[in-house]
Amino acid sequence: MSDERTLDLLETKIEELKQLNAMDGIDLSGEITKLEKKLVELRRKLYSNLSDWERVKIARNPKRPYALDYIKLMFDGFYEIHGDRMIGDDRALLTGLAQLDGRTVMLVAQQKGRTTEENKERYFGMTRPQGYRKAVRAMKLAERFSFPVVTLIDTPGAYPGVESEASNIGGAIAESLLAMSQLRTPIVSVVIGEGGSGGALAIGLADRVLMLENAVYSVITPEGAAAILWKEKDRSQEAAAALQLTAEHLLQLGLIDGVIPEPLGGAHKDFAMTVAALKPSVVGLLDELRSLGIDELLDARFRRYRAVGSFRELGTSHEASSSDEKVSSENEADAAIISNDSPDA
Repeated sequence: MSDERTLDLLETKIEELKQLNAMDGIDLSGEITKLEKKLVELRRKLYSNLSDWERVKIARNPKRPYALDYIKLMFDGFYEIHGDRMIGDDRALLTGLAQLDGRTVMLVAQQKGRTTEENKERYFGMTRPQGYRKAVRAMKLAERFSFPVVTLIDTPGAYPGVESEASNIGGAIAESLLAMSQLRTPIVSVVIGEGGSGGALAIGLADRVLMLENAVYSVITPEGAAAILWKEKDRSQEAAAALQLTAEHLLQLGLIDGVIPEPLGGAHKDFAMTVAALKPSVVGLLDELRSLGIDELLDARFRRYRAVGSFRELGTSHEASSSDEKVSSENEADAAIISNDSPDA
C-alpha cells in the first residue's frame, strides 16, 4: 500500500523521539503523544476498508508472525519430530508434540524464513513431498495416542521444482488429504498467513478451520489466476477480488468457521495481541470437538466436506422449468450445472 511507508516513517520518528526523551533534561512527551495519536488515526483510515489485494499483501508481509512465533507464544514444551522415514526431513513443514493450555497436541505447521539463509532452508515455506509424508506420520502418531491435531497454514503453495515432481508431490498431497479425512482424532486448522493452493489444503482438511483477519486462502495465487485467465499478471488485483480469498468472504461461503481479529495494521504490529485472540478460540474448538464421539466426529467431518460447493439438476422436457433454465432437448434429461458459488479453497 502506498501509505504503508508513511506509517513506517512515522513509527521510526516516534521511536527516535522516545530515545531522546530518555535523556536527561529533555521532555518530548507531548510531541510523542501527538505523533502517536496521528499514527493511530492514519492506521485506522488506511486499514478500515482494505481491498482483497491489499489483504493479500498484508498476508505476505515478511514481518508477520510465522509458525515458530505462534509455537513460542501459544504452546509449551514443543518437541519437534523430524523426517518421513523415506527421503529425509523438510524444514518448510514442522511437526511435533506440545502443550496447549495443559493438554498435549500434535502440531503440524508451515514455516517461512525471514533471511536469505532461512528461506533457503525453508524453501520459502513451500513444502516438499517429504514434508507432507512427515505430517502424515505425525498425525497417525497423534491418532494412536488420542492427541488432537493443530495445523498452522502459511505457504504460497507446495514446492513446484523437479525434485518434488520426482518424489511424487501430487501423491504426497493426496495421501495427506486421505489421512486427514479418516483420522480418528480432532483436527483444528488455522490459516495464519498465505493459504496457497494444494500446498495449504494438504494440511487443512480439518474439523474446524480458523483464519486470521488478514490471511488469505485460495486454490491459486492472484498472479497465477491472472496469468491463466487473462495472460496478464498486471490484473492480479482483479483476480484477487474474483477469487474471494479473504477470511470475510470464506466465512460467508461457509468454508471456514471463524475469523480471528488482528491488531490495527496487521498481526505483525503486535504478536502478543494476536496470540491472545487466537489461543482461546483454538482451545474452545478443541473442547467442543473433544465432546464428540469418534464415529460422530468422522461423520460430521464427512458431511462437512461433502457439503462444500453446490449443484442443481434440471428436469426433463416433460417437467416444468423456469424460463432462464433452458437446455437443448437431447441433453435435457441428463443436464446438470455445477455452481461456482463456493470456490474449492
